[in-house]
Amino acid sequence: MQGKRGWALKSAAAALALTWGAAHAAAAPAVIKIGTLYASSGSFAVASQGQLEGLKFWAAGVNKDGGVFVKAFGKKIPVKIVAYDDQSSTATATTLYNQLITQDKVDVLVADFGSVLTSVAIPLAAEHKMLLIDPTGSGANFFTKKTDYLADVSIPSSAVWPVPLANMLLAKHIKRVAVIYGANDFDASQATTLKEVLGKAGVKPVFFHGVPTTESNYTVLLHTAAAARPDALIEFGYPPNDIAFLKSLAQSGLHFNMTFTIFPGQLLDLITKNVGAKALAYTYTYPTPPLVRYDKVTYGMNTGQFVAAFKAAENKDPNFLDAAGYNTGVVMQKMLADAPKFTQLDFHQALMQASGRTTTLLGAFRINANGAQLGQLLPVAQLVPKGDKVMPVVVYPEDKATGKAVYPAPKS
Repeated sequence: MQGKRGWALKSAAAALALTWGAAHAAAAPAVIKIGTLYASSGSFAVASQGQLEGLKFWAAGVNKDGGVFVKAFGKKIPVKIVAYDDQSSTATATTLYNQLITQDKVDVLVADFGSVLTSVAIPLAAEHKMLLIDPTGSGANFFTKKTDYLADVSIPSSAVWPVPLANMLLAKHIKRVAVIYGANDFDASQATTLKEVLGKAGVKPVFFHGVPTTESNYTVLLHTAAAARPDALIEFGYPPNDIAFLKSLAQSGLHFNMTFTIFPGQLLDLITKNVGAKALAYTYTYPTPPLVRYDKVTYGMNTGQFVAAFKAAENKDPNFLDAAGYNTGVVMQKMLADAPKFTQLDFHQALMQASGRTTTLLGAFRINANGAQLGQLLPVAQLVPKGDKVMPVVVYPEDKATGKAVYPAPKS
């Protein structure tokens, strides 16, 4: 009797498991919808489109292999990118992020490039309890409190970007520092961090001035900064700011022993095309992949493999934003492969578990409870002339250096 009862219980359990399994499989979506924005025009267009290109490159690669493995459903599912054009407008972006969440009902939400266009997505994602995958929005004020709905995946929080730069200035005993920065969180947080790190060592900037993000003429500012006799001039801005700044500097006749800008390290071809290699010679920047490479990774292609594959597929060399878009896909791929349930909170927990244990083509992946990326610290490089081009030479910190800084910078 006991044997018959045990057999019946086992049969019932097996039937229940089959029923649950069928329902579980039926719940699996036909595609994983990834919603994002891009800018076809405006201040952020070039960087934004590069980020989207990298994300699309990743999607094409995984779909060619049958899709991403989703642990919650125990199988591979193709991905579909739903992308709308925000034209570099935060007002338009707000409307379109809301559309992705409430109308398209995307499974994963990815922010557009940079802090300005990410800023409007953060409160919307939190309101709808949706995890925002943030490729390159690194403004320090995004990461002030604990959250389950934000993860900065492809670039460190801008609050830590200038720490190696500040330490280099101190190591070289450069005490007269001038800083010009964009009055947005991305640039202003870097200026603040630089000022704080220098201040702890007793160094106070001789010139410290914010400008509108739309600033396009730096001539007067350059002469005002030069009057303070700085040994280093630091400009924190977006690509259009860097281009306008470097053009103004080249035309001004002024010379500084050290000049630093952000985006030559991310978009070297673009900046060189707009200002010329001569204007970039011996200036400094943050070098990013593919300019620096990570050979040992735990997930996805390493930097060299990505460069080769992207060039073969797109017939052009990738820049950092292409790499950041691809890296965003890789991080999401691991997230979906590890999350036990198909929920936003499980997605977030999967990322937290991957933190500190994962290395990608951009370096160490490490986020804190506030969603800030603290891996992938950016070194400092000097752009050294080589023929009719400039090549980045990492000069700080010493354990990552590929050469020594030429300081003071030679006069052209």
